[in-house]
Amino acid sequence: MNQRAVEMVAELMALSARTAPKGRGQDSIETVILCGDRLQELADEMRKMGRARGLNFFLRDAANVEKSDACLVIGLRGESVGLDCGGCGHITCQKMHDAQRDFLEKQPEKLFHGPCCAIKVTDLGIALGSAAKTAGLHNVDNRIMFSAGADALSKKMLQGCLMAYALPLKAGGKSIYFDRTA
Repeated sequence: MNQRAVEMVAELMALSARTAPKGRGQDSIETVILCGDRLQELADEMRKMGRARGLNFFLRDAANVEKSDACLVIGLRGESVGLDCGGCGHITCQKMHDAQRDFLEKQPEKLFHGPCCAIKVTDLGIALGSAAKTAGLHNVDNRIMFSAGADALSKKMLQGCLMAYALPLKAGGKSIYFDRTA
């Protein structure tokens, strides 16, 4: 019963992310829900990535993902809102897109692929907060993880996305996502 309930909450979280406010009303969010064997695959890949890059917190987080009931991954596509506002550090949105293309060609091994539109990154943060709120409303423990999102991104689980975060979920007597050792 817990598994089915947590998967339902993950779907509601994805809905919260989808319907969260977006700059200019333009949605650039992608979501994927991982359960069962896909969770174990993500945890295994996180360990590999953590060891290869010397990032020990990936190993710690992989242990959490492995014990989770489900995991929602939320990614951000590499779009802009077309305002030429400069928030991304570039003069125009087109210059930002050119820089994205150059970055992907020259540094595909990076965990995130910038630069990204500052307004869209804010949208991602709001979507993550909305999803976490929904989990909390349903008493499902969760934690927003850079590590699991970065690994999901590297495995191309979210096509066209340049950055992603993950929210592993667990329904248990005590949250597995706190009181963790480094």
